[in-house]
Amino acid sequence: MAAADGEGNTARASEILKNGFLLNIITGILLFGLVLIGSPVLFHLDQPQDVVTIAVPYLNIVTFSLIPLMVFQTFRLFAEGLSRTRQAMFIVIACNVINIGLNYLLIYGKAGFPELGLNGAGWASLISRIVLAIWMMGYIYFSRSFIVFRNGFSMGFYSKKLIKRLINIGLPAGLQFIFEVGAFGFAVIMMGWIGTKALAAHQIAVNLAAVSYMAASGLSAAATIRVGNQLGRKDVPTLRAAAFTLYGMVITFMLACALIFILGRYYLPSLYIRDVEVVQIASSLVVIAGFFQLSDGIQVVSLGALRGLEDVKIPTLLTFIAYWVIALPIGYLLGFKFDLGAEGIWYGLLIGLTIVAMVMSIRFNKLTKMLVSDY
Repeated sequence: MAAADGEGNTARASEILKNGFLLNIITGILLFGLVLIGSPVLFHLDQPQDVVTIAVPYLNIVTFSLIPLMVFQTFRLFAEGLSRTRQAMFIVIACNVINIGLNYLLIYGKAGFPELGLNGAGWASLISRIVLAIWMMGYIYFSRSFIVFRNGFSMGFYSKKLIKRLINIGLPAGLQFIFEVGAFGFAVIMMGWIGTKALAAHQIAVNLAAVSYMAASGLSAAATIRVGNQLGRKDVPTLRAAAFTLYGMVITFMLACALIFILGRYYLPSLYIRDVEVVQIASSLVVIAGFFQLSDGIQVVSLGALRGLEDVKIPTLLTFIAYWVIALPIGYLLGFKFDLGAEGIWYGLLIGLTIVAMVMSIRFNKLTKMLVSDY
C-alpha cells in the first residue's frame, strides 16, 4: 500500500484493498479453526490443571474474535499505507474503553449482566472487536478522503497474481511475529513447569514489557510506511534518513522505558498483585526486561523497515534461528540445568532479542546502501 501510494497509483491501491480483504477473512477463519482444534493440547503440556481448565473456553472465545480483528486489520493497514494513522488510533482507544466496560459488567455480573468470570473477558473482547471492525470499515467506506478507493469494496474479479504476492510478503512477515510471540509463549509453558507463582510473575513482566513494545511497534509501522512510500518514489536517500530517524526515536524511548523498569522493579509488579513472592520474582524479571528494551526496540523497527523493502524471507529465517535455535534452548539450560529458574529463561530471551536486533539492523543498512548505488 505504501509503495502504491508513493507511486500515486490509486487503482493499484484499490485492488490491494479488495484482494487483501478476501485474504484476511479467509486467514481469520483458518486461524480460528486451527486454535479450536488445537486447544485441547493444553491439557497435555504439564501445566497447572486449574489454569488449563478455565483457559481453554476463554481461548476459544477470544480466537473467534480473530475474524472481526482481521477485518479491522485490513482497513487499518490500508489507511496506514496511505499514512492515515490517527483515525484508527481513536477507534482503537474508543473500543478499548468499550472492552474495559464490558469486562467489568461480564466478569463480575454487574448491572444485571451474567457473572461469567474469565469467559466474560473473552466475550468482552469479541464484542469490542466486532465494533472495531464495523467502525473502521465504515470510516473507510464513507469518508470522502477515501472515495477514490471505493472500487476496493467491490466483489469478484480477484487477482490470483496479487493474492500470491500478498501471501509471499504477508506469510513470512506473519511468521516473524509467530516466532517471536511463540518464543514468549513457550516461555510461559516453561514457567508453568516451575510453578504457578513463576507463571504469574512472568505474565506480569511480559505485560509490562508489552506496553513499551507496542509503542515501539508503532514506530515499526511508521518505518514500514515511510520506507515503502519512499521506495515507491525511488528516493533512497530519504528512505534511509526516515529509517535512521526512527532508529533514533526508538532508542531514546526504549532507554527511558528501561530506566523506568529498573527503578520501578518492585513498585510496578505490586500494581498487579500483593503476593510478596510473586512480586519478588517479577521484580527480577522486570530488571531483565529493562535490559532488553533497547534490543527489543531496534529489532522491531528493523523488521518494520525491512518489510517496507518487501524483504521478509531471510529475516524470517534469521528470526526463527535467533529465538528457537538459540534463545529458548539457552533459556532452558540456564533455567533448569543451571538452576536459575525464571531468570534463566528470561536471560535466554534477552540473548535472542539482542541477536535479532544486531543482524536485522545490519541487514537493513547493507540493503539500502546497495539500493543507493542502484538508483
